[in-house]
Amino acid sequence: MTREHQGESRGWAAARKGVWSWLRFTSLRLRLVLVFGLVALTAAVSASGIAYWLNREAVLTRTQDAVLRDFEQEMQNRAGALPEHPTQDELQHTAGQMANSSQRFGVLLAAENADGETVYGSSGGLGGFALSDVPESLRTAVNKEQKVTSANKHAYHLYWQRMSDDGTPYLVAGTRVIGGGPTGYMLKSLEPEAKDLNSLAWSLGIATALALLGSALLAQALATTVLKPVHRLGVAARRLGEGKLDTRLRVSGTDELADLSRTFNSAAENLEKRVADMAGREQASRRFVADMSHELRTPLTALTAVTEVLEEELEYEGEGEGEGGSFDPMVEPAVRLVVSETRRLNNLVENLMEVTRFDAGTARLVLDDVDVADQITACIDARAWLDAVDLDAARGIHARLDPRRLDVILANLIGNALKHGGSPVRVSVTRADDEIVIRVRDHGPGIPEDVLPHVFDRFYKASASRPRSEGSGLGLSIAMENAHIHGGGITAENSPEGGAVFVLRLPQDPSPPVDDDAGDGAHGGDGESSAGDGSRGKDAKGRA
Repeated sequence: MTREHQGESRGWAAARKGVWSWLRFTSLRLRLVLVFGLVALTAAVSASGIAYWLNREAVLTRTQDAVLRDFEQEMQNRAGALPEHPTQDELQHTAGQMANSSQRFGVLLAAENADGETVYGSSGGLGGFALSDVPESLRTAVNKEQKVTSANKHAYHLYWQRMSDDGTPYLVAGTRVIGGGPTGYMLKSLEPEAKDLNSLAWSLGIATALALLGSALLAQALATTVLKPVHRLGVAARRLGEGKLDTRLRVSGTDELADLSRTFNSAAENLEKRVADMAGREQASRRFVADMSHELRTPLTALTAVTEVLEEELEYEGEGEGEGGSFDPMVEPAVRLVVSETRRLNNLVENLMEVTRFDAGTARLVLDDVDVADQITACIDARAWLDAVDLDAARGIHARLDPRRLDVILANLIGNALKHGGSPVRVSVTRADDEIVIRVRDHGPGIPEDVLPHVFDRFYKASASRPRSEGSGLGLSIAMENAHIHGGGITAENSPEGGAVFVLRLPQDPSPPVDDDAGDGAHGGDGESSAGDGSRGKDAKGRA
């Protein structure tokens, strides 16, 4: 794939991610747009509905009043001028004259001729407006004679009704001539008014759509204005979480978002000061531990030489020869204690120096092609553990590792299992994908569940009642650090068959920083100083 294609793919992925984040319902921007849209839609629909209803009533009422007024006038002037018993031709002629009024409506006149027959005259001829076009309820109301009273001065009144025929609205009205005469019906099409109302409805619909679009654009603009500082705040918070403590926000304005930015800057500044102060204290503490460890090495060297002489004298006395170098029985326990504690102090100083290197980040790997089975065998043989350890490892499993640091890890894990677990200790090696998996299992009572999360903690003691042990409490912690620097790790668990299992996973070809000049005695070359140092707590009878 070319660089241009890669750039296009990244651009498309970024654009798609941006659109997806914008469309997420949990997005505040989308919610603002939706809320603004719903409010605008509700307001626009309500306003449009009210405007349409008011205009519709006004248009129909105005047209209706004009038509009814004109029809009533024509009935009085023209139909009222007909004889008492008109002929069909007279009704037809009068209906045509009435239909030619300014309102242009259809007219139907009905009356009795001289023979007592009902005759009709329509403005549209024989095929025009007919009596069947008038609703029955309207005809009944028109022909019903009402009692004349002071409140009701006429026996017959004008009645009207709106109806629809094949989707076309009509206004139908009827009345009788006051004082006697023919009955007249009027039919007026309201289609022009309906078209005007439809045009009005379309205009209001377009206005509603434009209002909705405008509200969406306004919401987008407001969301951008409001969310842009929030987005900058989120980016700054992420940068701060990544450790970039010099991150600050540009403050502009005097609104709540500006106050939030000022608060963030103040918090970031205080955090930077506190972290710098803590880093300084940690560096000073680390330097103190390193200096103290180095300073202790000189007197410890002399003490170690003296204790070696004392230990030789003790061994010589133990041979039972009874010649020279014998100790007073009251002094011998004290001598043995001095020898033991000097060795323990020496191991502690070595471990502290190793921990200091890890904390300072100066520990480096010297990688070599290692046969894992040979390395484990060499570790066990160097410490005379062959009779206590069962090794299940096939030769030929190679990996690029630091042999000295691997020896430190193995010495700690196996020595810890021998000291606090139950024999025999079984060590197995397998290959999983690109990893080397080394399992160290003992046959002891296992590790209590509340202790498991802390077995790799520094100076952790499983029992507060037994803070003293032969180890420094740093062995397993150092083993874990050595695994981490290889890019691997160690886990601890209890086996279902009993006993504890430590699992070491190391990559076959790690790629951490490598220092070919390393080997500065980061941890005793034979690993014995940290092997089984008691960081797992108690002994086999009640151990962690």
